[in-house]
Amino acid sequence: MLNMPSSLKLWRLDHPVWLCPFRPFFGLALIYAPLLMLSWLLVLIGLLPPPQVPGGPVVWHVHELLLGVSLAAVVGFLLTAVPEFTRSPGIAPALVRRLVLAWLVGRLGFWATIGWPSQGLVLAFLAHLVLLGDLLWTIGRPIWHAPGRRHLGFVWGVLALYLAMAGFYIDAQRDLDVMHWLHTQLGVLLILIIVSMSRISMAIVNDAIDDYRLRHPDWQREEEVPGSYLARPPRRHLAVFCITLFTVTQWFGPAHPVNGWLALAAAAAMLNLLNDWHVGRPLLQRWPLMLYGVYVLMALGYGLIGISLLADQGGASAGLHLLASGALSLALYVVIAIAGYTHSGLSKDGRDWIGVGAVLIVAGALLRALVYWMPEAIWMLGLSALLWTTAFVVQAAAMLPVFLRARADGRDGCAGVLPQDFRPSDSGR
Repeated sequence: MLNMPSSLKLWRLDHPVWLCPFRPFFGLALIYAPLLMLSWLLVLIGLLPPPQVPGGPVVWHVHELLLGVSLAAVVGFLLTAVPEFTRSPGIAPALVRRLVLAWLVGRLGFWATIGWPSQGLVLAFLAHLVLLGDLLWTIGRPIWHAPGRRHLGFVWGVLALYLAMAGFYIDAQRDLDVMHWLHTQLGVLLILIIVSMSRISMAIVNDAIDDYRLRHPDWQREEEVPGSYLARPPRRHLAVFCITLFTVTQWFGPAHPVNGWLALAAAAAMLNLLNDWHVGRPLLQRWPLMLYGVYVLMALGYGLIGISLLADQGGASAGLHLLASGALSLALYVVIAIAGYTHSGLSKDGRDWIGVGAVLIVAGALLRALVYWMPEAIWMLGLSALLWTTAFVVQAAAMLPVFLRARADGRDGCAGVLPQDFRPSDSGR
């Protein structure tokens, strides 16, 4: 693979981009994220015609963040991780290319609503039916046949996303309110993040513990903490249950006080989930802290929604932004960095920009939430978008070349990097 001709066309199946499903989908997510935010700002200042969808530009913006940026990253992760989790064959490049085409057509259809509202919605609906239907079938079969069916959470999550997507487009064609469908999609994506991070964090946090133990042999005698990290299913199931219950009830009445209590329950369940992470000083390292930050932002978002609904003060939207532009975005950013490097034959360490980008995303999300209490500070809206966008622009500049070239270790497919494959020169790539 290292001798692969550089003249290969991108669409050819023997191009390096099709070595593993995460490559095209992570790449599309990184390209589309800053383009989406720039387009949103152009719509806000009147330089770009707003799309003609029910609910207007806000619905278009949220839809493309969820079913555009986020879905691309989720599809890339699941098509890469499920074969590894279930020890099943990898995904054929031809199928990956077909799913990429469906994602692109989905974006084309939704953008086409600027001039052709009805036709654009139909095209986008059909594309997403193909994309999510193929994804569900592709990951569902190996998960169902795997011993113990331990990863069924992914199947239920994708199925729920499929139904929420279909509900959105059906109601959009009838010119009905569709924002509740987008809130449902956000809840489903956050649940998928929790299910995914339970697998990712087991490796990341325990690696951090092992690394810290090597550098500080007396650490465990100084601190009464567990010698390893375990993502306990009961806590994870409680968090998923509370978020599911809130997501379902808000669909029927988003401003009802009961939803405030359910949002607070979701926040408490997320904080309870964080108890698994308290392993002492190894937690205070870059990778564990970034993943920890995802759960903190989820807790803050749901907590703010709950307080706002109970106090009837209107800040639920601020909490939703903490969930979407904060927790969800940070999770996508970190997972793309971890999986993107390690499954490309490179070490994920030694890259200072990753930590800086995570800080920018968190700062941008917090500023965006503050705008609801400081509406006169319009500059905060622009600064928030600039910080968020900068993080993904830098990540795209660093990682897109990795996705477009052969693996650094000369191996094929999606296998993770081996310790002996790390080379000093990798850290600067």
